[in-house]
Amino acid sequence: MEQALELPEDPQALKRLVLDLVRENRQLKVKQDTLEEQIRLLLHKRFGSNSEKYRAEQSDLFNEAEAYCDDSAELDEAAPIESEAAAEVSPPAGASGQRGRKALPAELPRIDIIHDLPESLRQCSEGHTLVVIGEDISEQLDIIPAKVQVLRHIRKKYACPCCQAGVKTAPMPAQPIPKSNASPALLAYIVTGKFLDALPLYRQSKQFGRIGVHLPRATLANWVIRCGLLSQAMINLLQEHLNTYPIQQMDETIVQVLKEAGRAATSDSYLWVQRGGPPEQPVILFNYSPTRSQAMAEHLLHGFQGILQTDGYVGYPGVCIKHGLRHAGCWAHARRKFDEALKAQKPKGTSKAGKASKALLTIQKLYLIEKEIKGLPAELKLQIRQNKTVPILKTMKEWLDTSLTQVNPSGLTGKALSYLSNQWPTLIMYCEDGRLDIDNNAVERAIRPFVIGRNNWMFSDTVKGVEASANLYSLVETAKANGLEPYRYLRQIFTELPRAQTIEEIERLLPWNVDKDSINHGWKSATWG
Repeated sequence: MEQALELPEDPQALKRLVLDLVRENRQLKVKQDTLEEQIRLLLHKRFGSNSEKYRAEQSDLFNEAEAYCDDSAELDEAAPIESEAAAEVSPPAGASGQRGRKALPAELPRIDIIHDLPESLRQCSEGHTLVVIGEDISEQLDIIPAKVQVLRHIRKKYACPCCQAGVKTAPMPAQPIPKSNASPALLAYIVTGKFLDALPLYRQSKQFGRIGVHLPRATLANWVIRCGLLSQAMINLLQEHLNTYPIQQMDETIVQVLKEAGRAATSDSYLWVQRGGPPEQPVILFNYSPTRSQAMAEHLLHGFQGILQTDGYVGYPGVCIKHGLRHAGCWAHARRKFDEALKAQKPKGTSKAGKASKALLTIQKLYLIEKEIKGLPAELKLQIRQNKTVPILKTMKEWLDTSLTQVNPSGLTGKALSYLSNQWPTLIMYCEDGRLDIDNNAVERAIRPFVIGRNNWMFSDTVKGVEASANLYSLVETAKANGLEPYRYLRQIFTELPRAQTIEEIERLLPWNVDKDSINHGWKSATWG
C-alpha cells in the first residue's frame, strides 16, 4: 500500500511544494515527449520511407494552410508558403512526351537475319510467281558474353651467325604489374567491376571460374593493390589540381579495416572525400585515415585557399580558422534535421510540428530558386540569389530567432532549430559566391558508390587494401565527373602509365587531357571492350 503524502501545514511551505511538483511534472512531461519523439523517429527509420521529399499538402497533418506567398510575406505560423506544385519537374527540351519502347542505339552493330518464304509458298493462288515488294524489320538487343583470350607476347631474339657477340632480344613493353599474367584490359575490367559496379572480388572470382579461368580472390586482391600503387603518381597530380581551385567540398564516411596495427578490427576508420577543381575539370579524391581527426583535413587541404563547403562536423571550423579559409555550410543537412523532426511528430500537430513544417517549406523555396538558376553563369547566379534568396533568408532568420525561445531545446525540432542557428553564418555563404552550391550533395553523391560497395563487402582487410581502394575510387569517380567511360579510361591508364617517364607524360593521362571521343565511343564495335 502506498504511503500517503504528508502535506505541510504552513501555507507557504505548501505553496512551495506545489510549485516544485508542477516544475517536476513539466520536466517529466518534456522528457516523456522527447523520448516518445525519439521512438517515433526510430520506428519511422525502421519501417517508414527513406525519402526526404516533402510536399506542401503534408501540412494538412498539422492543421496548417500552406499556399503560395511572395518573398515579402511574414515567416510565422500563419504565413502561407509556396506549394511544391510549382516545383514539378518539366520534361526536358525536345522530349516528345510519347511513351513506349525506345529505339536501340543506331551506332550499335547490326547483324541481319533474313526470314524468307519457302519456294513452295512463293506463288499466288493462280500460279503466278510472287515478287518481293518490301520487308518488315524488327530488332532485338543481343549480347555477347565476356570474351576471354590469351595475349602471347613473342619477343624475337637475334644473334650474329659469324661471331659470338651475344644475343639481342626485343624488349617487352612496360606492364602495369611486371611478371603478372594480367593485361591492362583485364585489370581495368576487375577494377571497374569492384569500384563502379560494386561487385566484390570473390564474386568476380566465381564469374571467371564459370568460364573456366581460375583466378583466386587473393590474386585479384593483390592485383587491385598493385593498380592502386601504380596510380599514385596520377593521384598526386589530381590533388595538386584540386587544391589550386578556390572552391572545394569535403566530407567523410566510415570504413572498417580488419588488420590495422594497434587497433581493434571493430574500430571505425574513415575515407575522406574531396570534390573541387574548375567546373570543366572536376576532381573527386578519396583518402584513407584511421581517424576523423582535424589533422587529416589540414593535411588534405595543404596549399588550398578559398571557400571550403562541408556539413556541420565540428572539426572543419578549426581548419578554416587556422588556414584562413571561408566556410560554407550545407542546407541539405539542415533540412534533414527538420525532416527527422517532422517524421517524429504525432499524427495530430502541435506548434512544434508546425515549425518543422514551416522550415521545410521555406528551405524548399530556396531549392526552387536553385533549380531555376541551374546551369547559369556564376555571375548571374549571384545576382539572382541576391535579389530572390537573400530576402527569404532575412525573413527566415527573424523567424528562427523567435522560434528558438518557443520550443523544447532537447526535442528534435529544438535541436534542428539550434543546428540551423549555429550553422547560419556558413549556410548563407552560398549567396556570396555564384560558384558555390546550396549544399554539399555533390560530394555525397560521389561517396554513394563506395557506400553501396561497402554494403556488399562490409570491410577492408588491410591498410594497403583500403589505400589502394581510395586511389581507384578516385580515378573512377573523377572519370565519371569528366564524362569519361571508366573502363576504357582505366584501360588506357593501365596501358600507358607504366611507360610514362616524365611528369608531362603522366599529365597527358589526366581526364581532361585524353581523347574523350576515343574513350567514350571506342566501345561501339562488334564486341564489347
